Amino acid sequence: MTNTAPDRLSSLKALRLSRVEGVVGTVLVALVINLVIWLIGLAAGASYDAQDGDEVMRVAPGGVIFLSTLPTIVGMTAAALLSLKWTVILRVAQVVGPVLAIATIATTATTEFDSTTSQVFLSLMHVALAAVLYVGLEGMRRNLAK
Repeated sequence: MTNTAPDRLSSLKALRLSRVEGVVGTVLVALVINLVIWLIGLAAGASYDAQDGDEVMRVAPGGVIFLSTLPTIVGMTAAALLSLKWTVILRVAQVVGPVLAIATIATTATTEFDSTTSQVFLSLMHVALAAVLYVGLEGMRRNLAK
């Protein structure tokens, strides 16, 4: 049996994305990963119910779709457009994007969810988004640096 780990690593290192591929690819990958995390959380017992005064609000797949795609589309598009003039903005975005994704875990941590399981899986979505943003922006940067 041959080891394909070096092949996978070298293909990741060779990742080059156009601006359109970077934006669309990052949004789609983030969406799929976050929906998979949501489903795994559901299977693990997360109900995603949060208390809001007298009301119970549920984080449904529609919310995951909206909150995974909209900020990612806005941020990645802004970085792609600004990189037309300043390529270095992609390096800045590689810091700012993931930091914002991680920082917004605070909103999950301060929300009164019915279980810790819900908070953990929602927080994992933020961490996954941070990683996907970094890789997508790196792919765009490498394509422009060639």
